[in-house]
Amino acid sequence: MKKAALTLLVFLMGTMAVFAAKTTARSALGRPDLAEIAKASVDETSKFYYPSLLKAFMANDTSMTAEEFQYFYYGTLFQEDYDPYREAPNQALLQELRPIYSKEKRTRADREKMLDYALQVLEDNPVDLRQLTNRIYVYEQNRKYDLAKIWQYKLNHLLLVIAASGTGADPDNAFIVVYPQHEYDFLNLSGLTASSQRFEPPYFDYISIVPDKSKNPEGYYFNIDELLRQYFIKHPSEMKQAVPQG
Repeated sequence: MKKAALTLLVFLMGTMAVFAAKTTARSALGRPDLAEIAKASVDETSKFYYPSLLKAFMANDTSMTAEEFQYFYYGTLFQEDYDPYREAPNQALLQELRPIYSKEKRTRADREKMLDYALQVLEDNPVDLRQLTNRIYVYEQNRKYDLAKIWQYKLNHLLLVIAASGTGADPDNAFIVVYPQHEYDFLNLSGLTASSQRFEPPYFDYISIVPDKSKNPEGYYFNIDELLRQYFIKHPSEMKQAVPQG
């Protein structure tokens, strides 16, 4: 995945600076207004109606704006089928792919199998950052550069949406994600290596990173308040188990 990774890193070389200072993306987007996004995502008259944004996202074009990407990403939280801990589809194919993912060189048949799985996952979960990366990799390796650029644009903007949600420096400025796996993927795609995770009540994850020679912090905070809220709405019995009995 060297070429795909290089493409990401070229785009994201300035992303780590986002963690320390405001950028154009952050000033334009800011932290998401989740209450407003929840309302707009189910309003058929809104330009941010989730099914409309989903259709635009799945199209092979770059017509979506930064604001539309923000409403689309966080609008995921408020869909009926949302479950932050649900299992990815086709686990049998995933098991077949594990040795392929670990290869340094992949055949065209390997890549086609990767693409097939990526498309299945993205049909089920369009904001799966890992499978978006795999989709881009296969397009580039198969010399479908126009498609690679389109989906790189989409992935880049999802990463910018997360970057715009905070600095990650402390709980008050925690990044906001819609899936726990995005904590790792966001940092890794930003050129860092996530090493461990711990939960900090009431609703924060802290992800430690492998130390490097830069001035990056030892780790970053992620706010999973709405993620947990939506999960327990759909799984109230688990909420009862999570609340200590007095």
